[in-house]
Amino acid sequence: MHKRFLRLLAAILTLALVTAACGNDDSADTSDDTTPTSEGDTGDSGGGDAAAAQVSLEDRCQEAKDAGVEAPADFTIRLVTDIGKVDDRTFNQYAFEGMEAAADCFGFETDFIETASAADYAANIATSLEGGPDGLITVGFLLTDATLPAATANPDTKFIGVDQFHEEFPANYVGILFNEDEGGYMAGVLAAGLTESGVIGVVGGREDVPPVVKLVNGYEAGAKSVNPDIQVLSVYNESFDDPAKGASDAASMIGEGADVIFGAGGKTGSAGVVEATTNGVWGIGVDQDEYFSTFDEGAAQGSEFLASSAVKRVDLGVFNQIVAILDGSFEGAVYPLTTENGGITYAPPHDAEIPEDVAAKLEETRQGLADGSITTGLDPATGEPL
Repeated sequence: MHKRFLRLLAAILTLALVTAACGNDDSADTSDDTTPTSEGDTGDSGGGDAAAAQVSLEDRCQEAKDAGVEAPADFTIRLVTDIGKVDDRTFNQYAFEGMEAAADCFGFETDFIETASAADYAANIATSLEGGPDGLITVGFLLTDATLPAATANPDTKFIGVDQFHEEFPANYVGILFNEDEGGYMAGVLAAGLTESGVIGVVGGREDVPPVVKLVNGYEAGAKSVNPDIQVLSVYNESFDDPAKGASDAASMIGEGADVIFGAGGKTGSAGVVEATTNGVWGIGVDQDEYFSTFDEGAAQGSEFLASSAVKRVDLGVFNQIVAILDGSFEGAVYPLTTENGGITYAPPHDAEIPEDVAAKLEETRQGLADGSITTGLDPATGEPL
């Protein structure tokens, strides 16, 4: 009943959200296109060509079906979240939505376990492996160490690790990685175009998590590509789930003159964005289009100051790797998602009024990163300067 309810909820939400297309709040949306901008909504306020950056899961489904991809009888995919739930409106939900979109496309069974504590990672993986599913998705960098031994011990199950890297992968384990430096870079270009004070800020998550470092350093690099003299304030946090600290960080930065705040740290970063926007300061979200999550489809205060979000298409990565299991192309390796293949992009401004020249510069930057004419100057694996 739980899964059927989620799919019914997904269908309802899809009707509301499918008007359009990037390492934790409250409602599961299992639409087959979870970045609700793929159909061309640029927010009617100078959003550049955000729709051009989006890859629709509905289109990917049709492409796979046209190629003859099918799910065999009794095919099963399961998922283990990082700490949090499948309706937390960040990474866990995005991965869940990619799995559910594939299930809706090909007609197979899914199940999931929501992790309450880091101490439960290995046990939750072990429980999910009971009965021998065809695939298991583990969500997040912090599950890396628990996933590798499980993959090695269960060669008949394909493992999809989101934000997970190893020097060598067994043949049944793929690590979905993102060029977050590109997402941060685009956010920085946008921030540099919006600032009037010449001071911008970024509220980051844990510094020991490479995707966070890539976002933070990419943000500074992008901003300085527009204005070498811009001042970029940044802070890392010990938790992705500390809204009070994120809000305090943003308030301190605003006190130092920052008029654009980028949130790059789960709920901690999102709280920084909310602190900014509710005080009339530009905010830039991360991972998903935060207009639909943090800002409740524009119903929340401050949505008119949410300039964009640096989007990581976790759903697209998960969907593509499930297709790879089904069509036999799955192989143990890193699977990179970038601006070039649509895995890194940005959200439209929706209610925000972005100057046309700033929006055009943002889209020009995305295209340049995609075709290689623009580089971030950072190591895509670590986020450190090359």
